[in-house]
Amino acid sequence: MGSLFRSEEMTLAQLFLQSEAAYTCVSELGDLGVVQFRDLNPDVNAFQRKFVNEVRRCEEMERKLRFIEKEIKKDGIPMLDTGDNPDAPAPREMIDLEATFEKLENEMKEVNTNAEALKRNFLELTELKHILRKTQVFFDEAAFLQSAQMHDQPKSEEAQNLLGEEATRAGGQPLKLGYARHSLIV
Repeated sequence: MGSLFRSEEMTLAQLFLQSEAAYTCVSELGDLGVVQFRDLNPDVNAFQRKFVNEVRRCEEMERKLRFIEKEIKKDGIPMLDTGDNPDAPAPREMIDLEATFEKLENEMKEVNTNAEALKRNFLELTELKHILRKTQVFFDEAAFLQSAQMHDQPKSEEAQNLLGEEATRAGGQPLKLGYARHSLIV
């Protein structure tokens, strides 16, 4: 295998390839690493070239792979890094890889969305649990104080303390308190 240093002897060649075999030939030449390509159509816009759609597909797959790699690293899952560049897949394999990467990306996004929703629900439920505990302590203390006051005072004084001095009916009888459907009956 040679290298592309300036001082190394090079030969300029022009290749004519059939479009069906171009992908495989360029892939093999790229794997050898001894070829430098020159653009013979520098004035043609990048969006007017024949291979633009394939490049976009490859860039999209690369983006999906970076996303999956980021998620793997975020979760601390070890990855095998051989350091070698894998061989370029055949065009038929590219379609399968593209579908697989799309499926994996969608699943990862769904997992992330569900994990965020679960965290949010957990925090809300934890907050409600603490609120319920605090209110239970409050009600327990109030019930304890009320029961202590009821045992210490006679019934007529209880009516006067809860309703004030006007807690007696005409004729001097104390008012009795009772509850019916959430409203106070006097």
